[in-house]
Amino acid sequence: QVQPVESGGGLVQAGGSLRLSCKASGRTFSSYTMGWFRQAPGKAREFVATITWSSGTAYYADSVKGRFTISRDNAKNTVYLQMNSLRPEDTAVYYCATIQAGTVDRPFGSWGQGTQVTVFS
Repeated sequence: QVQPVESGGGLVQAGGSLRLSCKASGRTFSSYTMGWFRQAPGKAREFVATITWSSGTAYYADSVKGRFTISRDNAKNTVYLQMNSLRPEDTAVYYCATIQAGTVDRPFGSWGQGTQVTVFS
């Protein structure tokens, strides 16, 4: 099982960029499709992006497409989320998780503590 630890969040002005990292424990990290999710205050957790374990194919929520890029380094057991052109509505706690086989946006397993991203205008 993969245990994720997120980092890289912070306070940024609208239009700015941040890169989030998710370092995961577990010897089988490279076998899992990994995803990023976020939860804004008072809202449900939502899917942001996924990257498959095999081909590295990426999938994105419409709200972040063209602005965010997910990538992974299996040698470092780490998944990244490069966030550009940030907007105030991107403000949330960001989490990474393993993704259920056969899906692109259904998480399973352990959640990390998340990392806070705050975008001000």
